[in-house]
Amino acid sequence: MGNGTTVQEFTLEGFPAVQHLGRLLFSLNLLAYLASITGNVVIVSIICTSARLKSPMYFFLCVFSIVESCFTSAVIPKLLAIFLLGKQTISFVACFIQTFVTLFIGAFGFFLIAVMSVDRCVAICKPLHYPTIMGLRTCILLIMACLALTFTLITWLVVKVSRLSFCGPHVIPHFFCDISPLIHLSCSDTSSAEALTFALALIILFSSLIITTIAYSNIIITIVHLPSAKERQRAFSTCSSHLIVLSLMYGSCVFIYVKPKQMSRLESNREAALVNTVVTPLLNPVIYTLRNKQVHQALRETLSRIKISG
Repeated sequence: MGNGTTVQEFTLEGFPAVQHLGRLLFSLNLLAYLASITGNVVIVSIICTSARLKSPMYFFLCVFSIVESCFTSAVIPKLLAIFLLGKQTISFVACFIQTFVTLFIGAFGFFLIAVMSVDRCVAICKPLHYPTIMGLRTCILLIMACLALTFTLITWLVVKVSRLSFCGPHVIPHFFCDISPLIHLSCSDTSSAEALTFALALIILFSSLIITTIAYSNIIITIVHLPSAKERQRAFSTCSSHLIVLSLMYGSCVFIYVKPKQMSRLESNREAALVNTVVTPLLNPVIYTLRNKQVHQALRETLSRIKISG
């Protein structure tokens, strides 16, 4: 840590303007959190136990559900404490641990979305070659490559920011330790940290977005040429649902992180961050899997087995 660091703990401000509605907001966010965790746990359990859900698509969905659960669990409990009890203190070390965990899981999630988009593109556009191209070994290598790349980039950024001097204000205008408000609180020169944050946000978000856009463009072109109108309608319905969630995720993160000066728009960052931490984790289980007929069938089979064993 930098020699000028004298701050031993930070205070998470939360949402002071609506703190008088704390108990109501606590209840709503608790319900959303429990629903999200329950949905993701159900998805992981079904995929792991069902013999019909062994394709690469469901392997990636299982990983994605685990990532979503970890991300919300790293942020929401502190948010709930803020709504229930008011401002919350967090130690210097714990704050940077939370920063690393949320950035690492979030960045990995975007790379994973790009991989999932490519997987869907190969499955729809090259169905005969799909089992050969997307074998289990390839899937595991893709996951490991995403993890290694994410760990390298996020460690570089968090270590650089943690070495700044923090000797003045200690109130973070947010409900968790995000990188932008931490940079804003530093009393040393933050230009290099801001430039690195901006550059990595561009690399992570736009590389993932470009890959996802190309993949879905090819999917849409293939769907247009499907002979059956019913098949086209079903495929477009699924793609449109995916694209709505992707728009929420990319839009909110671009708004928060893709700006040269990290201290701008700090106030509105909290509302945008709520979309990523509460709204999209609640929608993702429904959009990605619970609308899937194979998942419905696997869920019915699992429930039948439970009834028989009971």
